[in-house]
Amino acid sequence: MTHGPEDAPRLPVRVARPTPFLERLPPPPSSLPRWKIGITPPDLSPWLAGNCGIPGVMHYEGRRPGPHIVCVSLIHGNEFAGAIVLDRLLRQRIRPRAGRLSLVFANPGAMRLFDPRDPVRARCVDEDMNRVWLPAMLDGRRSSHELDRARVLLPVILTADRLLDLHSMLWPGDPLVLSGLSPTGRAMARRIRGVDVCVADRGHRSGCRLIDHPRFSEGSAAACLLEAGQHWHEATVTRSMQAVLSLIGPCCGLPSRQWRHIAATGNGGNRCDNGTDSAVPFRHTLPQRVCRGRCRHDGGAGRRR
Repeated sequence: MTHGPEDAPRLPVRVARPTPFLERLPPPPSSLPRWKIGITPPDLSPWLAGNCGIPGVMHYEGRRPGPHIVCVSLIHGNEFAGAIVLDRLLRQRIRPRAGRLSLVFANPGAMRLFDPRDPVRARCVDEDMNRVWLPAMLDGRRSSHELDRARVLLPVILTADRLLDLHSMLWPGDPLVLSGLSPTGRAMARRIRGVDVCVADRGHRSGCRLIDHPRFSEGSAAACLLEAGQHWHEATVTRSMQAVLSLIGPCCGLPSRQWRHIAATGNGGNRCDNGTDSAVPFRHTLPQRVCRGRCRHDGGAGRRR
């Protein structure tokens, strides 16, 4: 230690009042929870090329006229319970007897990013795919992975008569169906099995969801969004299967006992493959079947979908 000259003036030393150190600092940030990963992403390699000219879309036609039913999975890449359901149905060769059935894997590129150590990261590649369905955005010049993919899928969306968008939730909560405010969507929501809560909401402030596309919000077609339960739980897969089968069971000629068996076991038993099984070019125009009905308005504010 060095000292100045002995005759140098001594400066006063100010001593701070003793205070517990932690009281002068903000609290440390809480660590993120560790989520239990009870399921793994499915192998979608047999379906990613598609069979109708649109990658990731498996499309089948029945022998009798009927509605075009569309089931969409993987709008968010880390929500793959719905993709597991569609993969199981495809492997069981479930086919429509009447109308058309399209099973869609919307964003497999995001699912490929899934890492159990950081499972939230795989939600999207560039942006939330459930905020890009405004027609002006789809018709614009801006490009992103999700926006470009939505444009590729648009021919399927624009011909859907009934659409079910399969999702799950990060945090624990009651499973529910979001229908939007259209009468057809609310009527469809009341017919979906496996979920007791139906919410008729006004959309999301951050952007246009798939179920809010004018095809469903302004026309005669119906669309609902299923929140089947918490991410990465087998119970969420089971609930998603129940919902999908309650929608496609009639057009596929599945008795209620059989689709309940499939929902419980994932095994189709007697396969129903009365529809077209070979590659079918996707037709952009088809007769529409109007779905009408009423549903009680159960809420206004939308969940974070």
